[in-house]
Amino acid sequence: MDRFRRYGSPVRNRYLDILRAAAIVRVVVYHLFGWPWLSIVFPAMGVMFAVAGSLTAASLQKRSAGPVVTSRLRRLLPPLWLLGAIAVPAMIATGWTLEQGGSHPYTPWKLIFWVLPLSDPPGSEAGIDAWETLWYIRAYLWFVLLSPLLWAAWRTLGGAAWLLVAAPVLAIAVIDKSNLELPEPVDAVMWDLITYGACWIAGFAHRDGLLARLRPGRVLTIVAVLGGAALYWQSGHPGDEHPWDLNDVPESQALWSLAFVLLVLRWQPDVSALSRFRPLERAVEVLNSRAVTVYLWHNLAVAAIWPLLTWLTVDDLGRMEKPVTLVTAVLLTGLAVLAFGWAEDLAARRPPRLWPPATGHDLPVAGRPPESVRIPRHRAPSLPVRFTGSDGKAP
Repeated sequence: MDRFRRYGSPVRNRYLDILRAAAIVRVVVYHLFGWPWLSIVFPAMGVMFAVAGSLTAASLQKRSAGPVVTSRLRRLLPPLWLLGAIAVPAMIATGWTLEQGGSHPYTPWKLIFWVLPLSDPPGSEAGIDAWETLWYIRAYLWFVLLSPLLWAAWRTLGGAAWLLVAAPVLAIAVIDKSNLELPEPVDAVMWDLITYGACWIAGFAHRDGLLARLRPGRVLTIVAVLGGAALYWQSGHPGDEHPWDLNDVPESQALWSLAFVLLVLRWQPDVSALSRFRPLERAVEVLNSRAVTVYLWHNLAVAAIWPLLTWLTVDDLGRMEKPVTLVTAVLLTGLAVLAFGWAEDLAARRPPRLWPPATGHDLPVAGRPPESVRIPRHRAPSLPVRFTGSDGKAP
């Protein structure tokens, strides 16, 4: 048996690849420009958790829980370890141990969370751009650990499985009503789980076909109710920095993200035409193969833009500011992918490469799946099945 796996898999759904790539781009653009309306137009984090939930359910359908959890963690953690191996010594060297106050006073034993992020990996105030976004990695880890139990409950409930989707939303209502507040690290974990838990479990509904079996009118009604409730809540509980930034209000975020996820996962457009636009298809491939690297390093790339432009004496940009900063962010993130993306190859047991190779041309993009992966007739597919894409796992 070969030590390394090849790039590419004949059982990937290209539509999910596109959703995840779009979500990653949206995250980068939001952190670059801070446009609050992006949280409404495309709730990226909910989409990323839903896609990950669907892919995790697919793995649990085929394998036992232990290997699935181990595989997911193996492909998530090494890129984080690489970031920590660089960021932690840099923060210590620049005075973290002497820092007074701050979100994460230097505590040696808490560095273990850079190895296994059951809580937020700590960092200095000066190094905030390295650790500020790692809540997603921590939340993803918890969802993976809980998925065997959630999947077992999902299969046990059968037709009543939608109660599991509703449970996180109901938990938010109960916590709001009771004013429950847990100790800080646990409280943060709890809020992320109940904010995005419905999206993760909606990924289960997508994977096993339960969502596809819902009548379109019923789905649209549910989406309208959830979306309307989210906007109503947001109007009475505006965000701290901008009144319509859903990222500041978990209740609105949970409702709106679930509505959006149900909408985009219930209907799958034909995306086979993507193969005719090779640069765009290639971008989707790269973003999926290097999704963890892009997420981990893009915030540092954004933070480096103005120091770099100032050093180059091109910081007086006028109307060209946004295009130039966007291009610079893409270039710096691309450099990070070149420098550190190989960690995802090693994590996936692929030969390490500076840049992921082109894949997918020899894979079917529409029609019937190969015999080896054909879905049994007694189980409706979650979407019209199109098998193509790269085998890059990311949250």
